[in-house]
Amino acid sequence: MSSADEILDIVDEQDRVVGQSPRGEAYARGLRHRCVFIEARDARGRLFVHRRTSTKLVFPSRYDMFVGGVVGAGESYDDAALREAEEELGVSGLPRPTYLFKFLYDDGAGQTWWSAVYEVRCELPVSPQVEEVAWHDFLLETEVERLLPQWEWVPDGLAAYERLRAHRAAR
Repeated sequence: MSSADEILDIVDEQDRVVGQSPRGEAYARGLRHRCVFIEARDARGRLFVHRRTSTKLVFPSRYDMFVGGVVGAGESYDDAALREAEEELGVSGLPRPTYLFKFLYDDGAGQTWWSAVYEVRCELPVSPQVEEVAWHDFLLETEVERLLPQWEWVPDGLAAYERLRAHRAAR
C-alpha cells in the first residue's frame, strides 16, 4: 500500500472525528486530519534536523527540525508519536515521546491539520528511512537558529518550532 492510500481520520475544528479518507484524497481536498511533530535530541542535547526526500507527498525536499507524520485512522496521538519517531529515526526501543501541546495548523490555502507536539531524547544510533530522509544531522540550537533564514523549511514545522519556543519561554 502506498502512503497515499493510508486511511486517516478526518476531524473538525475541535479535533473530533467526522469521517475517514485515504491520505492522498485528504491532501488533495484539503481535509483536516491529525499529525504529530516530535523534537528529537541526542544525548548531547543537539536537535535532529533533516531534509525530506523529493518523493514526499507534502513539502518535498524541504528541511525539518521535527520527525513525525500523520496519525492513522483510529490511532492515538501518543502511539503515532512513538511509531513515527522510531520509523523516521530508524530505531527501536525509543522512550515514549513526551506530549507538550497541540495546535491547529492552517496555511490559509487548504492545508490544515491538528498538530500534537512532542519531545524525545534519542541516545541510540540513528538510521533514518531513506524513503523519508535525504540528509540528516544533529545540530546545536544556535546552528538551527542561524540556518532558519537560509534553508527552505517545511512551513508546518516552522509553525510548530515557533510555538515550541513560546511554550518553553512561558514555563
